[in-house]
Amino acid sequence: MRSLQQKQASATPLPIPLPQGEIEKAKASFRTPKRKGFYMIKDLFIAGLVALRDYIATHVLTCLVPAFLLAGAMVTFINREAILEYLGEKANKFKSFSLASIASFFVAACSCTVIPVSSGLYYSGAGVGVAFIILWVAPASNILALIYTGSILGVGMVISRVIAALFMAFVVGFVMTLFFGKEKRDEIIPQKTNVGKKVIIQRNDLILLILILLSLLLPNYAVRKGAYIYKVIVWFVATIITAIYALKVIPREKIQDWLRETWWFVKIIFPLLLLGVFIVGIIGKILPEDWIKNWLGGNGITASFLATLIGAISYFATMTEAPFVDTLMKLGMGKGPALALLLTGPGLSLPNWLAIARVFGVKKALVYVPSIVVLGTFVGWFFGNFIFSV
Repeated sequence: MRSLQQKQASATPLPIPLPQGEIEKAKASFRTPKRKGFYMIKDLFIAGLVALRDYIATHVLTCLVPAFLLAGAMVTFINREAILEYLGEKANKFKSFSLASIASFFVAACSCTVIPVSSGLYYSGAGVGVAFIILWVAPASNILALIYTGSILGVGMVISRVIAALFMAFVVGFVMTLFFGKEKRDEIIPQKTNVGKKVIIQRNDLILLILILLSLLLPNYAVRKGAYIYKVIVWFVATIITAIYALKVIPREKIQDWLRETWWFVKIIFPLLLLGVFIVGIIGKILPEDWIKNWLGGNGITASFLATLIGAISYFATMTEAPFVDTLMKLGMGKGPALALLLTGPGLSLPNWLAIARVFGVKKALVYVPSIVVLGTFVGWFFGNFIFSV
């Protein structure tokens, strides 16, 4: 009896394992239209969450926290009346725009991190053109990004990126001044310093600002390779030094004012940044890769416009745009559209749009964003056909 059962068992054919791809097809064949819609929404939601997770994990501590602290410090410690003489609406435009553009090259910030910095300067008394020049140049063409771009795409692309960024900066500065230079400002953030009118900032306060700035820049400049935890360690050490200095040197009332202004920036900007990053993650999931390859080739105006539009919507942290553009160029992307994407990728983003509208006002966002898109398209087309083709 036992031998018979063994024979029957041995005669039973064993199931043949299917390849993983066939299993997925089999599962998909059993999905109804409603189930397919559910799984599609689920995939998009997960893509948004993944983008949000990556952003929070790699940007909040080493980028946004010091940026918010710097913005609050600028509003608290910088003398409004003095800064009006150098960067205000009545200051010489060529000098103030040049100063803002050159200074921005040394600020390694992404399109979201730079908003607290530029808005802090704006509400300290700087002209609207100056504020938006910093808002553009710092993420689009800072030194750290330029060095990295040169190591991947060559010196020619770096020089073109600098020239294009400066050209766009001056145009944006004049456009924003033309539209909003005579606009009366609401006292959104009161100036609470007792600094003399002829002094921009007191020495002790300036040292504090430099320490905060170092806590923002050092993680990106000092740590170029290795795990992200090394950047966190550098930021933590710099922040501890800054805190010790502030507690020992800065009066308690000023520290309270500084933290209060910092919190003002956090509560109006940070939620919108998170929402924007989540939406960008969803868009990245939807956008087909084949479409990018087919439509970004050559140096035509359409390719430059599409590259600019993709850059203006997507979020790129500082230096991440260079390897992305290098990949697309190897797939046939033209040099002109590549330059447009190098500029607008880190310079603009959907979270950036939302935050600008919230901090500076919807009207300024509606002028600034289309101006950058038009200028990015023109720059990509011009350099692609008249500079890179020579």
